[in-house]
Amino acid sequence: MTLLDRLRARFPTRAQINQNRWLAWLNPWLHHPKLWHWSRRGVALGVSLGVFFGLIIPIAQIPFSVAAAVVLRANIPAAVASTLVSNPVTFGPIYYGAYRLGVWVTGEAAPLDAADVIELEEADNPSLWQRIGALGKPLLVGLSITALLTGLMTYGLITLIWRWRTLSKRRKRLR
Repeated sequence: MTLLDRLRARFPTRAQINQNRWLAWLNPWLHHPKLWHWSRRGVALGVSLGVFFGLIIPIAQIPFSVAAAVVLRANIPAAVASTLVSNPVTFGPIYYGAYRLGVWVTGEAAPLDAADVIELEEADNPSLWQRIGALGKPLLVGLSITALLTGLMTYGLITLIWRWRTLSKRRKRLR
């Protein structure tokens, strides 16, 4: 059994999603066959959308990637699975690297003067948005650049790998 077959077996089928009572209201938008077809363009676009939204949005990545996949006719299972690129293990390094990239691009560090630090400490339990907001423009710029470039690179990489696999299978058949 190939990796693709194992992945297909783990995802719910289109019929299971259509019969789910919580997702039934989405049926009019989820009927297009390209949303579920495992094609080079659909999978590459789905993965790139999932990686993009997985990196740029810390919360509700899956609904945003599914909405974009429906609009752009990309593979929904690939978009959903690839949002997991940012998870509790990778969240810290991704955001730190994006912040460092943003500092390098913008040339400014986050405005963390004494008043900002005291304001965050005085809050009973500062939310994630307050902590991220304290990092400011460098983090947003770094995340935007990282998400865009990584999304584009995954699209290109998947397209190249798919093309290479297709050509190697053809050559093998011709021999």
